[in-house]
Amino acid sequence: MSRIGNNPIVIPDGVNIKIDNIEDKVNVTVTGKLGMLTHTLNSGITIEESDKMLKIKRRDDSKDQKSLHGLSRALVFNMINGVSKGYEKRLHVIGTGYSAEVKGPWLKLVLGFSHDILIEIPEHLKVETEAVPRSRGQKLDVQSIIKVNGISKEEVGSFAAEIRHCRPPENYKGKGIRYSDEIVHLKAGKTGA
Repeated sequence: MSRIGNNPIVIPDGVNIKIDNIEDKVNVTVTGKLGMLTHTLNSGITIEESDKMLKIKRRDDSKDQKSLHGLSRALVFNMINGVSKGYEKRLHVIGTGYSAEVKGPWLKLVLGFSHDILIEIPEHLKVETEAVPRSRGQKLDVQSIIKVNGISKEEVGSFAAEIRHCRPPENYKGKGIRYSDEIVHLKAGKTGA
């Protein structure tokens, strides 16, 4: 019995949901103030709408259907949250001489390599960068803050992971790109041992 899958989803005001049954598949289109998202549910998973509530149901109790039940409910819930509130990921660029800035449709990263890194920003996402003055810095100096905003949780998380992958934080000085809530445990090094 899927605890997540059995939870009903409350539809907030200003969000419209359109459900299309095509053969064995169900298409769900969610529209809100921030945009529109569409998803096709896996076969055997159905969706019912009543009294501003959505209920996700499965065809039977097989292992595959049980695993898809909770997943489908989570995806529809994330779509509703995305078009009503949106998603944001913040990344901190830490390291002397490191920086990040948006240039047109590109994100330019200076991360201590012999070349700058240019990453194309997807159309559906909004990326902002903010340079942090040295006077506001702490022990680990945050040089820049990158904010990735969008309505699709998957796209926001995927693009933030792509940015972080350019220079993951290292364990001795903590330099690199990390999520704002990420904790990096620093090692002592040779002199500290």
